[in-house]
Amino acid sequence: MDSLALQETAKRLGDELTISPVLAEILSRRDIRTFEEARSFFRPSFSDLNDPFLMNDMDRAVDRIVQALAKKERILVYGDYDVDGTNGTTLLWTFLKSIGGAVSYFIPDRIKDGYGLSQVGIDRAKELGVTLLISIDCGVTAIEPVRMAQSVGIDVIVCDHHQPGDQFAQPFALLDPLKPTCSFPFKHLSGCGVGFKLIQALCTHETIQSRLTDDPNTILTSYLDLVTLATTADIVRLTGENRALVKLGLDLINSNPRPGIRALIETAGLKPGKITAGQIIFVLAPRINAVGRLGNAMRAVELLTSDSYENALELARVAEEENRNRRKIDEDTFLEAQELVENFLDVEQEGAIVLHQETWHPGVIGIVASRLVEKYYKPTVMMTTIDGVAKGSARSVSGFDIYQALKRCEDTMIQFGGHKYAAGLSVEVSRVKEFKDAFNTVVKELLTEELRTPEIKVDAELNLSELTPKFVRILSQFAPFGPGNMRPVFVVRNVELVGSPRIVGQKHLKFRVRAKGQIIDTIGFNLAHLIGKVPTGRKDIALAFSLDESDYSGEAVPQLKIRDIK
Repeated sequence: MDSLALQETAKRLGDELTISPVLAEILSRRDIRTFEEARSFFRPSFSDLNDPFLMNDMDRAVDRIVQALAKKERILVYGDYDVDGTNGTTLLWTFLKSIGGAVSYFIPDRIKDGYGLSQVGIDRAKELGVTLLISIDCGVTAIEPVRMAQSVGIDVIVCDHHQPGDQFAQPFALLDPLKPTCSFPFKHLSGCGVGFKLIQALCTHETIQSRLTDDPNTILTSYLDLVTLATTADIVRLTGENRALVKLGLDLINSNPRPGIRALIETAGLKPGKITAGQIIFVLAPRINAVGRLGNAMRAVELLTSDSYENALELARVAEEENRNRRKIDEDTFLEAQELVENFLDVEQEGAIVLHQETWHPGVIGIVASRLVEKYYKPTVMMTTIDGVAKGSARSVSGFDIYQALKRCEDTMIQFGGHKYAAGLSVEVSRVKEFKDAFNTVVKELLTEELRTPEIKVDAELNLSELTPKFVRILSQFAPFGPGNMRPVFVVRNVELVGSPRIVGQKHLKFRVRAKGQIIDTIGFNLAHLIGKVPTGRKDIALAFSLDESDYSGEAVPQLKIRDIK
C-alpha cells in the first residue's frame, strides 16, 4: 500500500474508532484496516480461531484418539523439555486424562537423551504397553524413530510446528501447519498451539463431548493459560490466531491461574493480576526452562499439572533455585565465550561466531548464544560435546534466516532443525572446523549489508503533549506485544532535560524530560554509556522510545523507555 493510500486508510480508521491519527496509522501499518479487523485485534474471541479440521491429518488424529479411548489403549504424550514442550505435554495429558484416557507422559533428558523422539522414549513406551504415542513440539524430523515405533506396534501422532525439511517423518497423523500439504491458514502456531487445535477438534466429536464435564468452550478456555505460556516463550508471531489465544490466555492467568502458574508468579515476586507477555518471556519462562536445562524437565510438567497449591509452591521453589543456578552457569559461560571471541576471532572479518568447548553445559549454550548475538550482532553458533558429538544451538540477527543458512551447509552436519531465528544442530567433533568454515562462507554470502547493522524501526513521530491519558490507555490495548506486533517505537524531538541524568543499577540511564510544560520520567536499560549525550541544560534532545508504565504509589504513570538518543 503506497503512502497516500495508507494515510487515507488511517484517517478513515481513526474516524471510525475515534482514536488519534498516530494510533490509526500504526494499526494500518500492521494490516488492520477495517473496523471489523480492529474489533478482532482489540477484542478477540473464540470466533476468531480457525477451524482445526483445516489442518491436514486432523481427522485421522481425532479418529485414532477416539478409537484408543474406546478400546482403553495406553497412550503416551511425548514432549520436548522447553516451555513449549512441557506446557504442550501438560495440556494433552490433562485433557486426555480428564476424558478417561489411560495416558502417561514422558520428557527426554536434555543431556542423556538429546532432543526429540528417540530410542529411549520408544523403549519407555514399549515398557508401558503403549499403542498410541502423541508427540508435542517435536517429531516432524524424527523419520527413523517414528518408523521404529510403528514397527513395534505403536501408532504415532505428531503435533509439531518446526520446519519439516525436504524429507520428514511419516507417522499415522502429522499435524504441522508448515507441512507442504497443510492448508491451515495460520502458519505460526507454537507446538502447544498445535496441541490445542487437536483438543479443539476432539471437542467437536460426539463421543468426546459425552465425556466432557462442561461445555466445550469453557473446557478449551481453561487450557489457554498453558497455550499463552508456550506461545509467548517460544517467540512465535503474536498476530492472528496466536494473538487471540494469548490475549484470552492472559485474561485467565490474571484472573484464575492454575496452582502451578500461581505458585510460579508468587515465587518470582510478580504482582498477581497484572502479568504481561513480557513478564512471561523474561521471568516465568526461564524458571520453567531451568528445571529442564539443569535436570529433569518432568518436574516442570509435575508443577504445571499439580492440583495442590502447597505442592505447586514446593515445586516452584525448586524451579526458582534451579533458575538461580542456571544464571550463574550462564554468566560464567558467557564470560568464557566472550573471552574466546575477543582473543581468537577477528569479529570484523568473521561472518558469524562459531564456538565449541567440550565442557560447556548444554542447558545454557542457547541462552549464551543469544547474548553473544546481542553484544556482537552476528549469527552465532555455540556447541558443547555430548557422547563424543558436538551439539549446539544457533541464534540469528533480525531478518536473517539461520535455518536456511544451516541448510546450505547441511552436508557438514549430522543433523539440524529449528526456525528462522533459532536452531539446534549436531556435528562430528572432527568436522567442527569444516562446519565453521562452511557456515561462515554461507553467512557472508547471504547476510546483506542492510542486515549487518542493527536498526531501530520507528512507528511514528509525535509531541509529548500527544501522550494524553486516552492515548496511553488505547496504546496499552495493543498488547500483548511480540513478534509481528512489537511495542510501537516513537520519536520525539527538541525535548528539554530536567535536572541531571543519573546511572542506576550500574548500567541503566535515568533522567526526566520536559516538552511544552509536560515532565515525564525516562529509563534507558543498558544505556548508561549514553550519559554523555544528555548533559544538564540541553533543550534539543531527540529520543527514540517506546511507551511503558511505571508503578508510582500504586498508580500507573507513563514512562519513556529509551531506545536511543540523538
